[in-house]
Amino acid sequence: MLDKKARYITTTLPYVNSDPHIGFAFEIVTADALARYWRLMDYEVFFNTGTDEHGQKIAQMADKAGQDRQAYVDHYANEFKKLGESLNLSFDNFIRTTDENHKTAAQEIWQRCEAKDDIYKKKYSGLYCVGCESFYKESELGTNKCCLIHGKPAEEIEEENYFFKLSNYQAYLAEYLNRPGVIEPEWRRQEAINFVQGGLEDFSISREKARLDWGIPVPGDDNQVMYVWFDALTNYISTLGWPKEGSNFEKFWINGEVIQLAGKDQVRFQSIMWQAMLKSADVKATDKLVYHGFINSGGQKMSKSLGNVISPYELIAKYGTDATRYLLLRHVHPFDDSDITWERLDEWYTANLVNGLGNLVARVMKMAETHLSEPVAHPEAVGFDSAYNNALLDNFNTLQACDYIWQKIGALDERIALEQPFKVVKEDKASAQMMIKEMVLELYAIGHLLHPIMPETNKIIKEAVLQNKKPANLFTRLEN
Repeated sequence: MLDKKARYITTTLPYVNSDPHIGFAFEIVTADALARYWRLMDYEVFFNTGTDEHGQKIAQMADKAGQDRQAYVDHYANEFKKLGESLNLSFDNFIRTTDENHKTAAQEIWQRCEAKDDIYKKKYSGLYCVGCESFYKESELGTNKCCLIHGKPAEEIEEENYFFKLSNYQAYLAEYLNRPGVIEPEWRRQEAINFVQGGLEDFSISREKARLDWGIPVPGDDNQVMYVWFDALTNYISTLGWPKEGSNFEKFWINGEVIQLAGKDQVRFQSIMWQAMLKSADVKATDKLVYHGFINSGGQKMSKSLGNVISPYELIAKYGTDATRYLLLRHVHPFDDSDITWERLDEWYTANLVNGLGNLVARVMKMAETHLSEPVAHPEAVGFDSAYNNALLDNFNTLQACDYIWQKIGALDERIALEQPFKVVKEDKASAQMMIKEMVLELYAIGHLLHPIMPETNKIIKEAVLQNKKPANLFTRLEN
């Protein structure tokens, strides 16, 4: 029986071939905000993230650096794990594809697919992008056979690999993708449908060990290792303890609601390949896939390979953790591409945090500290308005939720300007005190709304109300 009060949310697993970048920071902060909100709504939540540590790209980077491959991935996995602390993330597990339990699960799903006669071996030649770790048709590439994502020519490769019979799942995938709401936004669902309707080709799921020896061994064949995507996709269930019985897998994947977040370049992998693998292994399909756009800077996509990445650590160093969360969750579009520059970030930070939220908290709590003799008796936690609930429960839209909060901030600012309790108190102290109490309660409610978005700011506001004291400046003004 489906437990509507159990929700599983997972990010993709980034390759550990360089430090974290802002695109992944956005994805993981989005997942965290949703997980925090659902917990407030009394859902039992499992939030998964981690690192993808196999494949040719990583092997080449480790070799180039002159490092042992395990030591290389250990270093970068730690950098991504540190990001969790820096962004105040509340994930329940951090899965690494070099974990022994994950290797066991990847081999188990291989054997289940093989038992269905969905895996076979053949010689193959094709155009391969090392950056994507994927073969492409020439029609899927750009000028000079360049990858449309990485801008580099795909390599001609010929070898003998194992293949997965994706073509067996044409009808199943068409039926799966026909379910309204299975993919957000809707145009990504149409993209996946068009991909299936264009005809599905079987895809390679192994590499010759002579060419690539950094991967999970193929069961029963010491000369092959698993294709990194076949290996990595399995993390979504291995993190829950699959295939062990009585694990979190049953509670959250089988009986709960499964939500996967991913970038728009993942549609083929997450909505097509992964769903076919699950069906072949007799595992329930993902309930919902939510795809976000790319983050650009000055009109160019941010990418490790292009070298124009903004580090989330730079954001945190300049603005602080909660402000960084706000900037990502309100000013990066949840579904479309977004363009970010340092100039825009400074403008948003100053206008909406320093002069907006920070100034409001200072004004309200200064009036309370000056004119009230004791803290306002705050109400017990109550439910949220439907507009806020719709944004985070159904639409997976943190920007929409932030807009709702900042409307409340603006309304309270306007009320202060209109009623001016700081002037009324000179002539009618009782009336002014009542106004201030009401404003403190409105501020407390704003703090409650901020909990999923800016958890530390939520705490500061609530503590200020409980202590009836103006807090220190929430957001430091930027130096010119």
